[in-house]
Parts: sequence; structure tokens; C-alpha cells
Amino acid sequence: MPQVNPAIMVWARETAGLSQEEAAKKLGFQDSSRSSAVEKLAFIERGQKEPSRSQLLKMAGQYRRPLLTFYLSKPPQKSNRGVDFRTLPQSENSSEEALLDALIREIRARQSMVRVIMEEEDEAAKLPFVGSHRIKDGRAAVLKSLQALLGVSTADYRAQRNASDAFALLRKSAEEAGIFVLLKGDLGNYVTALDTTVFRGFAIADEVAPFIIINDNDAKAAWSFTLLHETTHLLLGQTGVSGDSAENEVERFCNDIAGEFLLSTEEMDLLAFDDSDNISAVTERINALAIEFKVSRTMIAYKAHRTDLITWETYKQLKISFREDWLRNREKNRERTRQNEIKVDQNRIRRHRLGNRIIGLVDQMMEADALSTSGAAQILGVKPRQVQPLLDTGSSR
Repeated sequence: MPQVNPAIMVWARETAGLSQEEAAKKLGFQDSSRSSAVEKLAFIERGQKEPSRSQLLKMAGQYRRPLLTFYLSKPPQKSNRGVDFRTLPQSENSSEEALLDALIREIRARQSMVRVIMEEEDEAAKLPFVGSHRIKDGRAAVLKSLQALLGVSTADYRAQRNASDAFALLRKSAEEAGIFVLLKGDLGNYVTALDTTVFRGFAIADEVAPFIIINDNDAKAAWSFTLLHETTHLLLGQTGVSGDSAENEVERFCNDIAGEFLLSTEEMDLLAFDDSDNISAVTERINALAIEFKVSRTMIAYKAHRTDLITWETYKQLKISFREDWLRNREKNRERTRQNEIKVDQNRIRRHRLGNRIIGLVDQMMEADALSTSGAAQILGVKPRQVQPLLDTGSSR
């Protein structure tokens, strides 16, 4: 085995957003009479000392990099995010950005595998809707294509029992159109969970295997909006990551399309926001509308701002308030689950996050002996031993 490249270790630590002090602590280095914990790590990073196997394994885990990465001749390129549509604060968190890069690398690898297996088994067919529009076509034309692609009417959407069922209807339609829709907001555990301030959605505008990733750390009522937003990116042929704000032309365009799909401007004009300066009154009105229309409160507030029913300042106040409410309720639900020791079916959760399209493809390919268990595990993002129980859960076979 070749020697570890010290430059790679420095690169891996820095792209994980860790200082030497932070990394030394996470890696379990201890001060001694001869050198401090930080100095011990520095010796390794300068190539003055070879790391042990256990230290390398810890680095791989803490830096979120495959073990073989440390033996490369030079650092790999940054993950290809496509277009970064986000507007980030100047004080962006490098550790969170490193997590996002890791998540996108994983998704791109899985999407590539899906495309390859589809091509090898003659399941690949170019989808004409990917890249079929440009912004210059106008909102009306793009909205019409989005509605035709999904085939879900406003009445059908609102007839669902709740926002979760309404999202399930949209997701099913998107998957039937050929889109892989995954719910993913972490790298496999809560420690790596990414907030919606880091990313809300990610689209891969591939003509054969288009992917949409929705950050499931967001409120469930917001998932439909994100799905529609990212599907609009696919119609525009845009691969990229979307965030929590919409300060550029493309994001505003996609937001407007998604918002119009769920709640038309004509309907907004009929809604009563008579006392728009009274935050309490506006909040109460939006709460009722969100339940009625099966959408998030923030989406209605955004739409109200875009149609000049409330001011920008009012919208910002509402957005902050709604987010704080949601975080409090999420923590209450988690605590209730812990206290009541509610057992959850992990396989059903995994199936829900993966979606029927990707599970169905893997199941089909394994039945045809075109995909090994290890290959299936990589596509599904699980361990090999978890593949069959996952496929068997809810299976119609």
C-alpha cells in the first residue's frame, strides 16, 4: 500500500470545516509530556509521522471521506453542484458546506449508477421535458407544461386528506413522468443533518435519469413546493442546488411557478388580508389558508408578498415566526416519541425517503440478475444486508 499523502489529510480536514484544534479533539488525540494533541496531528499533516490504521479510519469518519482518498496523489475536485442558486450569508459555515458537498457527491454517484444500469438493460429513454423551456418562454408557458407533465389538478391536490398526502400525490405523478424523487437531508445520521438554510432542494437535469432531492429536514407542508420548484429547474434544463431564499432571477421564477401551481394569483386576489399591518391577524388568516390549501404557511406568505398583499418586512417577520413555531413543534414531537418509546419501522422510513421509482428499478434489476446486492446497496444508499428487507417491506411481489 502506498504511503498516505499528507497534503490530502490537510485538504480533507479543511474541507470538513475543522481547525487543527477541533480535528485533534474529534480524532481523540491526547496531550502528552512530549507534545500536545494539536502538535501530534500537525506532525502527521507535515508528513513527519505516519498515521496508524485506526487514526486513518477515524479521519475518514470525521472528515467524511473514503479511506482511499488519503492515498490519492492530489485532492479531488470539488463536488459538481451544477449551478449554485443559493444566496448565502457572508458568514457561511464551511463545515455545513463540506457536508453539502459530501451529500451531492453521494447523490451524483448514485444517479450515475442508475443511468448506467438503465442504459445497459435498455431501459433508457430520453425524456423530452428535461430542458424543454427557457425563462424567456414566460411563466404562463412553463406553468402549463408543469401542469401537463404532472397531470394533477388543483382540485385533486386539495382533495387530499392533508399536506403529506397531497405531496404523495405530486411525487407519484413526478415519478410516473420519469423523475426520481428522494427525500434526503443528511449523510445517514442526525449529526450530519443539514438545515434548509444550507439547502432546500437539488436537481440533476439528466435526460434519462433526472433526480430531485428534497431536504426532508424541512416542514412536510413545504415538500410539495420544493418538488414543484425543482421540477421547474428540470424543465429549464438546470442542474443545481436551491436554498432558503430567492434573491436571483432564476429562483424567483421557479418559486413563482411553484406558487402559482399551488395557489393562483387570481385566488390570492380574492383572499382577505384587510389588516395587513396586523401580524397576528395575518398569521391567523394564513394558518387557516395553509390547512385549506394543503401548503406551507411560509409559501402563502411569500405568495402574498409577491402579489403585494403584504410588505417585504411583514413577510420576513412571518417567515421567522413560522420557522420558530415549526422548530418548537418538531422538538415536541421528538420528545413525545422518546418519552413514549415509540418504535419506528426503519425500512418503511427508508422506502418513504427513497421513493417508489428508485426502489422499483432496483427490485426489477435484481429480479433480472442485472444488479448485484452490493450494487443495489450503493444505489439505495444502504448496507448490503439491508437491501432485501428494504425491498420486502411493502413489496407487492
